[in-house]
Amino acid sequence: MPVNWDAEVIGPLMGVFGEPVTYTSLSGATFQISGVYDKAFFAVNVETGSLVSTSQPTLGVQLSQFQSNVPPQQGDQLLIIGTGEQWEVREVHIDGRGGARLMLNVLGQTDV
Repeated sequence: MPVNWDAEVIGPLMGVFGEPVTYTSLSGATFQISGVYDKAFFAVNVETGSLVSTSQPTLGVQLSQFQSNVPPQQGDQLLIIGTGEQWEVREVHIDGRGGARLMLNVLGQTDV
């Protein structure tokens, strides 16, 4: 019997680890979702060969929380309610199981 990832895995995980997010699509639609917000640290090798630590903010989302005609896309904006942080979606990585990881940038930032 196949696993219903959305109902049996992603939904319960969002219920435990998700936090409230106000999401605004490029089309102007604004709605509430839950997402797993993270600021993972990683090292960047600069031209000098030195490693510099930085963070990559991401938001794990359940795609069924989005209207079918308003999927997450580059340029969408969101507000993490608990921290007041505002972000713009830089990349959308769909996992094929009903979820996606949104790679985030500071509003108006065009580089990575």
